[in-house]
Amino acid sequence: MLISRLFAFSTQDMAIDLGTVNTVVYVRDKGIVLNEASVVAMETHNGIRRVKEVGNDAKLMMGKTPAGIQTIRPLRDGVIADIDVAEQMIKHFIDKALGGPTRFPRRSKIVICVPSGATSVERRAIRDAVSNAGASQVLLLEEPMAAAIGAGLPVTEPTGAMVVDIGGGTTEVAILSLRGLAYSTSVRFGGDKMDDAIASFIRRKHNLMIGEATAERIKLGIGAATAPEGEGPDISVKGRDLVTGRPVELRITQAEVVQAIAEPVGQIVSAVMMALENTAPELAADIVDRGIVLTGGGALLGRIDDVLAKATGLPVVVAEDALICVAKGAGRTLEDPIYDGVLAAA
Repeated sequence: MLISRLFAFSTQDMAIDLGTVNTVVYVRDKGIVLNEASVVAMETHNGIRRVKEVGNDAKLMMGKTPAGIQTIRPLRDGVIADIDVAEQMIKHFIDKALGGPTRFPRRSKIVICVPSGATSVERRAIRDAVSNAGASQVLLLEEPMAAAIGAGLPVTEPTGAMVVDIGGGTTEVAILSLRGLAYSTSVRFGGDKMDDAIASFIRRKHNLMIGEATAERIKLGIGAATAPEGEGPDISVKGRDLVTGRPVELRITQAEVVQAIAEPVGQIVSAVMMALENTAPELAADIVDRGIVLTGGGALLGRIDDVLAKATGLPVVVAEDALICVAKGAGRTLEDPIYDGVLAAA
């Protein structure tokens, strides 16, 4: 009886949205069981490198580590930048999602989401990392397809649907129909570029150096795609004065943040316009009726839907549970045979 329980425990299939900023894990018949930061803290002692913390605990250490400890984000622009660290991170998340490590081999089938613009080399790196982390079978799923399924779009029907998935490292824009991507483009502009733009703007305008975590806090707190009435709300920001070298505090307005992230927002709008220009007429007619659905963490940026609606002249809606749409969609491909054919063996 114990052996049978352990065997069942070790063979649970799952779907993973391996994101630049967050990793979300969906276990078959259970739903979303894990949503943590894609960060690993590595400790070096006597020349030996080992994992100290993973996920949200490691994120809390960013910018605050002593000598000998380094925080690493193993994914950049939606793809693996450090395969060894990524492997250890994935294994940790798989074990945590299934209740802890086991002496028995997992033998799990894992669906992993990849950017539509990922190269064959980048796809192979993702496959190898997941396989080495314990998967018996690895299936790849294009992120826009996963996002569309998670948002409830009719991707199996002969009708056009448009999804814009704004993640941390990439923005995926796709037109979907009949279980396939009629058109897709992937631009390496997302939440990370917005954070970088905010930090750079504050450094130029206020001579204030801020960290990555502070820039993200500003974006989440008062970030918006268009200027508010007047200056809008403001937020307290602490950092190091580049002139005096002292720690200082000042207030940043929403109007300044809008100005700071204008370029990344503009790149996202350009990618959407390019997709519409390359859409077949019949699919374009469907999109006029259905509009554009936004998913991903970037979809929660204030007034981004208004900016895209104004640029395209189409209705734009933010999907329910936008942050976890990709993982939800990937998980549904494991549970519902209607989505057979959208997965590719790695």
